[in-house]
Amino acid sequence: MASSIARRVQKRRDALRAAGLRPVQIWVPDTRRPGFSEECRRQARLVAVSDRADRDLDAFLDAALDDLDRAPE
Repeated sequence: MASSIARRVQKRRDALRAAGLRPVQIWVPDTRRPGFSEECRRQARLVAVSDRADRDLDAFLDAALDDLDRAPE
């Protein structure tokens, strides 16, 4: 049984590689880890303070939205 599953997985991987794709491993923060939520809040506060202090940010964001509005569909 396990060899049948392994063959099916290998066949799928081979098909993906033949389509020009390659596997990539991505490590992300463990959201279950103690302190994760507190760290997110801490970083969000730092960003908010920084954003409020950046006088050019609103103009930059408005210009970016204007560019999106003018983008061809």
